[in-house]
Amino acid sequence: MLFCRWCHNLLILERQQDSFRFVCRTCPFYYQVEGKMERKLFGLQKKQEADILGGEKQWDLADQTDAMCPRCSHRKAYFFQMQTRSADEPMSTFYRCVQCGYQWKEN
Repeated sequence: MLFCRWCHNLLILERQQDSFRFVCRTCPFYYQVEGKMERKLFGLQKKQEADILGGEKQWDLADQTDAMCPRCSHRKAYFFQMQTRSADEPMSTFYRCVQCGYQWKEN
């Protein structure tokens, strides 16, 4: 990417008969490309997600309660509560089915 020296806008690549130049859309500035152009592609790295809830270890010490699993209809689930919104809102309850491991949340 190149930027205009005068107005600092992004320069756009424009093709002429047998050459290329970068031109500014807002002012008369242009930059003539001399020699061979090389195209480089940069892939974005996927951001590593931080497991703020504790991953699989969070369920090791979780209590059990009577809650019906939406997937398998089993009546026991592990649960824990966490404040996920503002302080004047109720806590969110996270569940994990004892039988199938399905996880869901209730506000």
